Amino acid sequence: MALETERGGSRRSSPVGRLVRRGFTDPEAAAARLAEPALAAHAADTVLLDALAATADPDQALKGLAGLVEACADEAERHALLDTLTTAKPLRDRLLGVLGASAALGEHLARHPHDWHELVTFELHDIHPGPEEFVRRLYQHIWEEQPGVPRADALRTGYRRLLLSVAARDLTGTADLGQTAAELADLAGATLQAALDIAAEEDPDAARACRLAVIAMGKCGGRELNYVSDVDVVFVAEPRDTADHEPGDPDASLKAATRLASRMMRLCSDSTREGTIWQVDANLRPEGKNGPLVRTLASHLAYYQRWAKTWEFQALLKARPVAGDAELGREYLDAVTPMVWQASQRENFVQDVQQMRRRVVEAIPANEVERELKLGPGGLRDVEFSVQLLQLVHGRTDESLRSATTLTALADLSAGGYVGRADAAALDSAYRFLRTLEHRIQLFQLRRTHLVPTAEQDLRRLGRSLGLRADPVAELLAEWKRHGREVRRLHEKLFYRPLLDAVAHLDLEEAGLTTRLDGGNALSADAAQARLAALGYRAPADAFRHLQALATGVSRRAALQRTLLPVMLGWFAESADPDAGLLGFRKVSDSLGSTPWYLRLLRDEGAAAENLARILSSGRLAQDLLLRAPEAVALLGDADGLDPRSPQMLDREVASAVGRADDAAAAVAAARSVRRRELFRTAAADVLGRLGDTPAESVEAAGLALTGLNRATLAGALAACVAAAEAAAGEPLPTRLAVIAMGRFGGDELGYGSDADVMFVHDPLPDADETKASNSARQVFEELRRLLQLPSTEPPLQIDADLRPEGRQGPLVRSIASYAAYYRRWSHTWESQALLRAKPVAGDRGLGEEFVALIDPLRYPAKGLDAGELREIRRIKARVEAERLPRGADPTTHTKLGRGGLADVEWTVQLLQLQHGHTVPGLRTTRTLRALRVAVDAGLLDAEAAEALGSAWVQATRVRNAVMLVRGRAGDSFPAEPRELAGVARYLGYGEGHAGEMVDDYRRTARRAREVMEHVVYGE
Repeated sequence: MALETERGGSRRSSPVGRLVRRGFTDPEAAAARLAEPALAAHAADTVLLDALAATADPDQALKGLAGLVEACADEAERHALLDTLTTAKPLRDRLLGVLGASAALGEHLARHPHDWHELVTFELHDIHPGPEEFVRRLYQHIWEEQPGVPRADALRTGYRRLLLSVAARDLTGTADLGQTAAELADLAGATLQAALDIAAEEDPDAARACRLAVIAMGKCGGRELNYVSDVDVVFVAEPRDTADHEPGDPDASLKAATRLASRMMRLCSDSTREGTIWQVDANLRPEGKNGPLVRTLASHLAYYQRWAKTWEFQALLKARPVAGDAELGREYLDAVTPMVWQASQRENFVQDVQQMRRRVVEAIPANEVERELKLGPGGLRDVEFSVQLLQLVHGRTDESLRSATTLTALADLSAGGYVGRADAAALDSAYRFLRTLEHRIQLFQLRRTHLVPTAEQDLRRLGRSLGLRADPVAELLAEWKRHGREVRRLHEKLFYRPLLDAVAHLDLEEAGLTTRLDGGNALSADAAQARLAALGYRAPADAFRHLQALATGVSRRAALQRTLLPVMLGWFAESADPDAGLLGFRKVSDSLGSTPWYLRLLRDEGAAAENLARILSSGRLAQDLLLRAPEAVALLGDADGLDPRSPQMLDREVASAVGRADDAAAAVAAARSVRRRELFRTAAADVLGRLGDTPAESVEAAGLALTGLNRATLAGALAACVAAAEAAAGEPLPTRLAVIAMGRFGGDELGYGSDADVMFVHDPLPDADETKASNSARQVFEELRRLLQLPSTEPPLQIDADLRPEGRQGPLVRSIASYAAYYRRWSHTWESQALLRAKPVAGDRGLGEEFVALIDPLRYPAKGLDAGELREIRRIKARVEAERLPRGADPTTHTKLGRGGLADVEWTVQLLQLQHGHTVPGLRTTRTLRALRVAVDAGLLDAEAAEALGSAWVQATRVRNAVMLVRGRAGDSFPAEPRELAGVARYLGYGEGHAGEMVDDYRRTARRAREVMEHVVYGE
């Protein structure tokens, strides 16, 4: 035991043990470096070792120090470095801090060892240098200290020397994030100016011919630059007056300015033996890459006045002259600034800004989204976009909000009452953390990246550089996720809470209180309405009144609404029709607000509140159904509440409701009530994407659900009408009754706007009077139709019996014998085609089966179709296309009768069923997609053709469903109204601004289906 203790103690007191205790991850390598002659005298210096241990990466810091000492070829220089390092704490902290955080700057010091002196001086201008100081020192380096060195190389080494001092101030806490970002921007401006002067020195004729101003944009313009970032610029030039003060040649001056600008960009962006500085990016100029590099001021203004997009004015918010002709730069800024602050009045302003943000997110590779610090959800760009949006909305009338720097603008928004103090502080903290983390990531290799690394060693270095020492990796990841979550709440924090403060302000004002409860100033009513308009509300005054009605007062209900509304408003604003969502929410709340469970459900069940917001703002149908009976909101609180009910459950509930009624009218009303609730359940589930993982699955699930609830309603109503008829007659009906579903009803493919196509059949009982039986059946079915379509608070179930023999001219109901006689003598090919989707859905089951047995030989003929029957089908199809398409309808987008629409697909499938249904049992189905799959398996259709038909059928069905869900009324074409079209696009999975893409995709898919139909049906 004594020997083990001695050995352990020896290990702990050895050089390696000392290094382990100080956080070196490769202590053997570190000990070897310390044992080298240059550092051996300081190997046991606890001051030096402790300083190394305090860095982000002690191993990297020691490696960099060893490289620097070795590079000091002069012995006196080496001793000066080490002596100063061990005796002067400021140099020690600065130098080792840089070496431990940046391998790239360590390599720079190894190439230019004398630059360590940059970290020794402690003049006031060194602690907080301004733009002029950067210019002075950069010029001194290029033109005085580097004689004979190519200007491009001197520019790079001078830049890196000054960057070294910026990093040292940053890493030792002498400068905070805002100061560091400002210094980086000022250093960039000085570098651009030096590069421009070098270009002028190389091309003096060009310099004499023009006045050129360099306008910084983006982070450089906002004085919030990263360590490694593209420096965005715009160039503006004017002719230089001649010696006699006459204007110069505009064309010649632009050519000269372009030469200077191009050379300036290359000096900064091209790589030499000293590496590169950063890329100068001029793509924010008018017309981007396609526009001229340099324009006159008048040309800039003409473009912005006529052609500029919203995002270009957003970019101009950060414009700042940084190099070249200062007077021309000021003229440019004075001219464009008024346009920036009028941009929020442009049509679709907010949608344009939001669409640009969505494009940025969509462009991120899927495997990088979770690591994207800048562009990903909850990242830096979310903060910057939102702050800029608030500035553009409110800065039009409040000039105090016009700072180009994000953190300053956020503080100004808070001081002005546009963002709550606590909200601003939380967001400020999140932004500072994320930007600092971004700086540390870039600083290591001086590379332009925004991805958080995954390697343990990199995460450890980053965590330690941020002062996290207990468990750097775990603490770093936890802090990053925490701040990311805070940023994800950005819209609630920045946009919606102040709206509620404005509502509360109205009450406080009446009481003589004019400040917000948290000490800030409340938004005025006008400012709140401006905020609502910016969020996409078309009637902001109405929206503000809804907020007042919901959230004003001291009641518990108002307090709960003030808690709910900020996030609800965010969900509404993300929809195609925020006004409808907010109005619907007010109506539901007015109906249920005094019900204890309603607001408690929304408050305690986050999913319920979000689902309600999505449903209310999705369109008219689901909202109208909910407003007819708002208590259906309770369905949203159950995890399985929106799952479609099984047929057995629907049958039992409808039968129970019908059984409790006193008469047929009340019974059918009860059945329609169940249908209304189930229709809401299906529509809500569909809107929320709960019906299937793929479009085909959701279409089939919706069709089955809608068919099932209509079938159950029809069966219950029929039972009630039969019971009423028997009660009135005092005896049982003299006939059996059955309802045969046709069309999409029979195919289990109903849409939200579909009528219920049916045929009615009866069969007199033995010895019954046929006339009496027929009259009884007709009376029951007529009453059935009347009660199901009777105007009431419940949506009607439209019954369409026009597919019966002889159509509208024939009797509403026939006996099965009459059907048999008709089909035997008069049946046409088109009727056999229509019968392909006939299926019993209500009434006497035996009679329904007899009817199926009657029609099977007609719809699945043993010999298929002869040449005459095929010609007849083709003739009728051509006639339908020529005569039935509504006047003015676009045949390329009409979902039912247009080219590649439902009719094309269904006629193709039905032709195959008529031809092969007798020999291929699987084709004896009423469902379109199932028949397509069977046709492929049977070799009747190749897989590619079936895929084209199936995709078109699913797409057309989804469009029809979407139109009904959005507009609340059926339609076979895309809506013309932009908001409705945007709602349809949202339902179909297209983002904001992609409605045109949706229509193009529809046409493309429909064309493929049309080609298959023409080949199969017309033989082309």
